[in-house]
Amino acid sequence: MDKRDYYEVLGVERGAETADIKKAYRRIAMKNHPDRNPGNEEAETRFKEANEAYEVLSDPDKRSAYDQFGHAGVGGMGGGAGAGAQGFSDIFGDIFGDIFGGGRSRSHVQRGADLSYTLGLSLEDAVRGTEVKIRIPTTTVCTTCNGTGAKKGTTPENCATCSGMGHVRMRQGPFSVQQTCPRCQGAGKTIKDPCHICHGRGNVEETKTLSVKVPVGVDDGDRIRLTGEGEAGIHGGPPGDLYVQIAVKEHPIFVREGSHLHCEIPISFIDAALGGELEVPTLEGRVKLKIPSETQTGKLFRLRNKGVTPVRGGPAGDLLCRVVVETPVNLTKRQKELLAEFQEIQESQGNKQSPKKTSFFDGVKKFVDALKS
Repeated sequence: MDKRDYYEVLGVERGAETADIKKAYRRIAMKNHPDRNPGNEEAETRFKEANEAYEVLSDPDKRSAYDQFGHAGVGGMGGGAGAGAQGFSDIFGDIFGDIFGGGRSRSHVQRGADLSYTLGLSLEDAVRGTEVKIRIPTTTVCTTCNGTGAKKGTTPENCATCSGMGHVRMRQGPFSVQQTCPRCQGAGKTIKDPCHICHGRGNVEETKTLSVKVPVGVDDGDRIRLTGEGEAGIHGGPPGDLYVQIAVKEHPIFVREGSHLHCEIPISFIDAALGGELEVPTLEGRVKLKIPSETQTGKLFRLRNKGVTPVRGGPAGDLLCRVVVETPVNLTKRQKELLAEFQEIQESQGNKQSPKKTSFFDGVKKFVDALKS
């Protein structure tokens, strides 16, 4: 038989908060526990389904996998005894707390959710630091009711059902069971006249502009935390934080590796053979680079302290320039004649001027001869 959807098992929406999932699980587990339903196979099945659903949906990693891939994403995870035991111990904690006079008052004051924002930066801005203004959608405390959710000039009243406790007690045989108040949903307060701006929520949606100071040397994947700039808290709770994720754009010349920068410098075979002086770019401007004669392609030149100053401090890295010898194109007839003449002279000297070429083909010859023997 196909498994039921875990959200359907617990009777919650897919975007439900963890607290709501736990509340739904407690209700179902209490109602269908085998000790309270001896011999009732249907109740036992519902109890096991609730345990399995709660084990997955109460774990952020498992829940994420389930949301993306369904039951296939959490194969072998659900149904363990650990989840049921842990969740049900919370329920009995509520029951026995009431029996011995230690009943807990549930506070619905909640910290606001954290927000995330991806900030794209050029390599130059990431290396030098900058200040950027961003606009983000968020929720803030309603200024009309100051977060109470009640109409201006009024205040929330104690819930008539739970007398402001946020929970009610129900007798179950010898036990006293504590449950969230169904009228105020645990807030302990009810609003007779809701605020016409926030409609009783206590916060409103808006878009705000923030200034983000990007420190010197940030790298791709770094995060900047703006404390208190997340969503507004619930029922007077503190706001969450905003995490600005740095995404450094690809640069046309440089590649960053930690505190070092890398780039490729094309040079002509004339400069490679005879040597010369070139101007190469850095993030601070051009500098002169001396190319010695007989330079081979792939040679690295290190320019000290021309890299990046790390965001957490320390000396600046280096700029590593890798030279690439470029073969000339669109040769004239005269240039081809000169190169052919150069080749003849080189061959007459036994290719002593191409040691790598000679070494490579000598190795090839030995390899082939070994295969034949």
